[in-house]
Amino acid sequence: MTHARSLAAFERSKRVIPGGVNSPVRAFKSVGGSPVFIREGSGATFTDVDANTYIDYVMSWGPLILGHAHPAVLDAVRAAAAHGTSFGAPTEAESELAELVIEMVPSVERVRFCSSGTEATMSALRLARGFTGREKLIKFAGCYHGHGDAFLISAGSGALTNGVPDSPGITAGVAADTIVVEFNDLAGVAAAFAAHPGQVAALIVEPVVGNMGLVLPEPGFLAGLRELTRADGALLIFDEVMTGFRVSRGGVQGRDGILPDLTTLGKVIGGGLPVGAFGGRADIMAALSPQGPVYQAGTLSGNPLAMAAGIATLRALRQDGVYEHFERIGSRLIDGFDAVFTRHGVAHTTARAGSMFGFFFHQGPVTNLTSAKSSDVALFGKFFHGMLDRGVYLAPSQFEAGFLSTAHSESHIDQTIAAADDTLAELFAGARA
Repeated sequence: MTHARSLAAFERSKRVIPGGVNSPVRAFKSVGGSPVFIREGSGATFTDVDANTYIDYVMSWGPLILGHAHPAVLDAVRAAAAHGTSFGAPTEAESELAELVIEMVPSVERVRFCSSGTEATMSALRLARGFTGREKLIKFAGCYHGHGDAFLISAGSGALTNGVPDSPGITAGVAADTIVVEFNDLAGVAAAFAAHPGQVAALIVEPVVGNMGLVLPEPGFLAGLRELTRADGALLIFDEVMTGFRVSRGGVQGRDGILPDLTTLGKVIGGGLPVGAFGGRADIMAALSPQGPVYQAGTLSGNPLAMAAGIATLRALRQDGVYEHFERIGSRLIDGFDAVFTRHGVAHTTARAGSMFGFFFHQGPVTNLTSAKSSDVALFGKFFHGMLDRGVYLAPSQFEAGFLSTAHSESHIDQTIAAADDTLAELFAGARA
């Protein structure tokens, strides 16, 4: 494949945009080389400015659960746009999408929309502090909850990829109020509560971690968090910005039956347009302005185009067979990767949760940030570029989950596995030579 136009586009962007990108992981720093610039997408594929087409497993980092340019979503956005793009006043579409969220996500009794997942988590934390009258936060090393100050303490995702887990600009006071524990370490959580009795406003967790690669909770971990937070009087926040509607129709909480006090959402509920949301128990949400004293606002919150795309997407996800499709093709993909990696003698571990998947070039289970960081990132970078050359677009970082859509077919999966086999054969042939 040639990438001359992408290279030129990157040089142009670097002259006017810091690092040439508007979100750090897009810059390919973790895998080397220069990013490809995308022209258009359709279904499970997209095409770059050099006319190279790829099977896409990033899906805009999760939102495009129906694939690129899904007809129902496009029709909904066109219809909404014809009436105006923003009003700064309530619309009935906001209530309709809120009703769908409340119907599908078990713990949510009231919901407030915003414009990004970062806004959702920042607002949920402020609400938790206002509701409890406490200040401290417990989070997990490697979990990424957006770029709010309180969350960029031992963060995952782009912060991890770019080697700056604790960003400059975070004050000592913010850091002092953030307690970091290893994921899957219930004893560590219990010790954190014991060390700060009656001081923790909330514990926030990605119930299935997608931002240090895909890392699954061990049996009993989420239930243990529910017990510990309830015993201390702290709120449990599930960050389901990524897992919401992907692990199941009701997210991880819908699958496992463990209900948090607050839930943050985004990505899928906007159908590919910028959106975020946070919701939970009615008594907690009642503390939000204008009903209560905790202030939160946003000029474009409840944007009619995003609401229309979200409504169309959630309606589609209520149809029969959607999640069975994810189970079928997800198993086919992960089983295929396992077989190929094993055949070539590559140390690895794989994981899947609904329409999310991941793999690490690391022997043995990956249960937390420490084990994730033991992965062979150099091999991943070579593998990424080999797959890219063969028309498969994976996340450009070892520390990101992959995403499937309803548009991915068994044929797409089989092409992907064949590309992986060919890539590793070439890599190891070169190493032996």
